[in-house]
Amino acid sequence: MHKISGAGEFKHELPSHYVDQLTTKSLSVGTYSIPVGETDDQQPHREDEIYVVTTGRATLVTPSRTELIGPGDVLFVPAEEPHRFVDVTEDLALLVFFAPPYTGRHPDLPHPADAS
Repeated sequence: MHKISGAGEFKHELPSHYVDQLTTKSLSVGTYSIPVGETDDQQPHREDEIYVVTTGRATLVTPSRTELIGPGDVLFVPAEEPHRFVDVTEDLALLVFFAPPYTGRHPDLPHPADAS
């Protein structure tokens, strides 16, 4: 059992800030913070993602839809789907769950889970 203190708390770092808080063989979890008015410049990931909005408000944009998001919302983004948080109107903090674990690599690079 692990207790992750501070997970989901907004960290005021510019322009945005991701903190990896736990990594296991099958998943990882971290907190992503985006201050008001800042731009989310992330690239698509090789991992499936679940976001849990802990604080703040913004809009999540994907090729298929646009969603206003706020505290308590849970969002699923499949691996390799382009997505971006825009119009951050309140400091945004998200718990982010990746499966398999996030590697921090560009989607065109080999992923450790793909190794035979």
